[in-house]
Amino acid sequence: MKGARYYATGRRKRSVARVWLTPGTGTITVNKQSVMDYFRRPTLEMIIKQPFEVTETHGQYDVKVTTKGGGLTGQAGALLLGVARALVQANEEFKKPLRDAGFLTRDPREKERKKYGQPGARKRFQFSKR
Repeated sequence: MKGARYYATGRRKRSVARVWLTPGTGTITVNKQSVMDYFRRPTLEMIIKQPFEVTETHGQYDVKVTTKGGGLTGQAGALLLGVARALVQANEEFKKPLRDAGFLTRDPREKERKKYGQPGARKRFQFSKR
């Protein structure tokens, strides 16, 4: 469909990725930079491209992303979820393969808060008997 534009939001840890999907040549732009310039690691680039490989739509959509919060790995995970959700909007038939691959499930793991009287969330100060 010409001129179609699909929007979805992905989240992971403290990261939020806003994803716009348009039919195109397969360029991925993250915060006005190319995906390799922004993430700098081939593994993170591979994570982002997984939904396209599962749905066999590699090179059919241009992706524009604004992302903030967290670190690079969290942002890549947020982008994965956002791209998967946008692909489902583009074509409802993609829902089953993406769901089976686990790309439509938001990872609920968050950082546990630090507790008072100890140096971290679970670590305790050294115990001294005397």
